[in-house]
Amino acid sequence: MEIQKEIEKRISEIEFILKKYLPKEEGYQKTILEAMNYSILAGGKRLRPMLMLETYRLFGGESKVIEPFAAAIEMIHTYSLVHDDLPAMDNDEYRRGKKTTHAVYGEAMGILAGDALLNYAYETAAEAFLMEPENVQIGKAFFVFAKKAGVYGMVGGQTVDIESEGSQISKEKLEFIYRLKTSALLEASMLTGAILAGASEEDQQLIEQAAEEIGFAFQIRDDILDITSSLEVLGKPVGSDEKNQKATYAVMEGIEAAEAKVQQLSIQAMERIHSLPQQNLFLSELLRYLIHREK
Repeated sequence: MEIQKEIEKRISEIEFILKKYLPKEEGYQKTILEAMNYSILAGGKRLRPMLMLETYRLFGGESKVIEPFAAAIEMIHTYSLVHDDLPAMDNDEYRRGKKTTHAVYGEAMGILAGDALLNYAYETAAEAFLMEPENVQIGKAFFVFAKKAGVYGMVGGQTVDIESEGSQISKEKLEFIYRLKTSALLEASMLTGAILAGASEEDQQLIEQAAEEIGFAFQIRDDILDITSSLEVLGKPVGSDEKNQKATYAVMEGIEAAEAKVQQLSIQAMERIHSLPQQNLFLSELLRYLIHREK
């Protein structure tokens, strides 16, 4: 399997889905709609919707009901990046090789664009209820989706992360940040796909655990790349963690230990995925590729 070609095919599919759900740039509030669409269409790996769609397929899902959730998870991820880049947070002017939203539209519009994407994500996901009103799995998927993005998920992890800047923190606290800030949205992606496809409770738990490990490994890889990569390769400024005095696994444990942790987590996650009776070869290859990525 030529993984890069397969990834590009899935990205094209996801871009098509996203464009179906993006707002039209019209009306008195046209500027915020433009900023939302600029943020979403600035590129990216489309990892979260891709994981959602492939997990859905892993468990035999075939309905279009997954599409609004796939678009919505990318909106939530994008809003978090828009806010991350703001002067009050990481104060970055480049993301995915392009100017960040606040750098193009101004700080106030950057805040509003993030707010708008978050709200629009739930509006978009809620369309699934209209598509299949009899589908009882949609309510559970929506609950999981919302919780993993909130104070018990991504927002909670981001809160602890910000409060920890410039101070010594324990390894336990750092791992808590990673499991919420990064893993939670990957859990939301894969678990939503599993739920909507009708996976058993046991398989849902297994997918959630694997997604947590993948997210943890993914964040450690991000830490390593922030030290070892470049703006040209990564598409965003490197050295941000050091600039913002953030504790990271790669700094705390060293790059060699961080690489070993990535390997350990990825093996655990893949063993869980491969223990399932059904398999999705592309999903397995995608997870390996992402965990060991260079950008």
